[in-house]
Amino acid sequence: MRYDALVIGAGMSGLAAGIRLAQAGKRVAILERHYLWGGLNSFYKRAGRRFDTGLHALTNFVPRNTAGAPLTKILRQLRIPYDALELAPQSFSETAFAVQGQLVRLRYSNELDLMRSEVARLFPAESAGFDRLLASLPHYTGGTELERAASARVRVAEFVRDPLLAEMLLVAPCFYGSASEDDMSWGDFGVLFRSIHVEGMARPAGGIKALLDLLIGRFEAEGGELRMRNGVARIEVRDGCARAVLLDDGTRLEAEQIFSSAGLVETRALCGLDGAQDEHDIGRLSFVETISVLDRAPHELGYLATITFFNNGPTFRYARPDDFIDATSGVINCPNNYAHKTPLPEGLLRVTAIANHARFAALGEAEYRAAKDRSVERMLDAAAPFAFDPRPYSVERDSFSPTTIERFTGHRGGAIYGTPHKRRDGASGVAALHLIGTDAGQVGIVGALLSGIATANSAVLAPQGGAS
Repeated sequence: MRYDALVIGAGMSGLAAGIRLAQAGKRVAILERHYLWGGLNSFYKRAGRRFDTGLHALTNFVPRNTAGAPLTKILRQLRIPYDALELAPQSFSETAFAVQGQLVRLRYSNELDLMRSEVARLFPAESAGFDRLLASLPHYTGGTELERAASARVRVAEFVRDPLLAEMLLVAPCFYGSASEDDMSWGDFGVLFRSIHVEGMARPAGGIKALLDLLIGRFEAEGGELRMRNGVARIEVRDGCARAVLLDDGTRLEAEQIFSSAGLVETRALCGLDGAQDEHDIGRLSFVETISVLDRAPHELGYLATITFFNNGPTFRYARPDDFIDATSGVINCPNNYAHKTPLPEGLLRVTAIANHARFAALGEAEYRAAKDRSVERMLDAAAPFAFDPRPYSVERDSFSPTTIERFTGHRGGAIYGTPHKRRDGASGVAALHLIGTDAGQVGIVGALLSGIATANSAVLAPQGGAS
């Protein structure tokens, strides 16, 4: 069977690429190994409840018809009405550090003036430097080559001299998109800081499934073919060009072009190109997350923030721990505290911490479950001073680890943000084979959608593919 284009993976980037290719009149199929779509941002049911995975926030939130904004561009390209998203803005979020027995809370919202006023309140000598930082942020292109190579830690410290504020400004961008340990490029920092702090955060009223349903509806309306439980076992390469894929069941599908959201290392492996460089390119950062279902709304317990990025101590460490998890920092997310028109039926609280994939992967089933349970208890202990302890109010709890991420995304090492060595042009090293998604340098829901759109647009304009 022959297609104009095949897309590997029904995550955000794959669905966006599929929509754009179908809109251009291409015969396109999206191939997904699992029975649910979404990739890193998906959902599942347990005991009759639907749990979101991945989605803490849709970043880059802007009001309807905001000119030039990434969200506006995405919706126009995918032909999705703004109101169809039913976006509920955040109340406010915060970065909170415990320093010498005191909690320092830096609040922000979808109005940048709140963050400015908070910097002035907590760090009055840094207001001018913070404004200079805002004015100097690289744009959504990721900046120049020099900006992409520069250290965010070094650049932030050039504008903000108070070391505590400098550390606090790094936390949200790292947790929501950095594939590099303890730092990120200045260009990536600019993209993520703008996405989180300059624009803002919101949540689709129906959670991640509502957004995925919109994308799948658009894809199928344009004539695209979604093939679930059709995992790709191999990409067939002849004369340096991708020609076909072989599915897990032995079916062979030919295509003029192939788009892979599987990841850089994983796509190379599908082509039979495993090599010594793979170890260098496998990401080291993964997470454990626990989701608590509560018998009351979190605001009844005094917790009003939408998201709290927390850190115990004056210095933020963002690296794979030697232990199973690093509980000194993490993310607390409360879906209830978005401004939903209709309140969520139950209270929800999510807590996330950095984790070591190898430690979990080395365990047998019983040891693994015990280690995951211990890790979750440590995370909840660490998060409680910054929000509240959900355990007395929990009616259901579930969690996932790096091995869960690896099993359902295929990312080696459970690397949530893929390789630290991105291919921003989507180049795979094989002609007619394009990388999309995380390893093409775009993270988060909006970034993944943009990646799929941009790469598909480029391929439609240059249909021979070239040495991608």
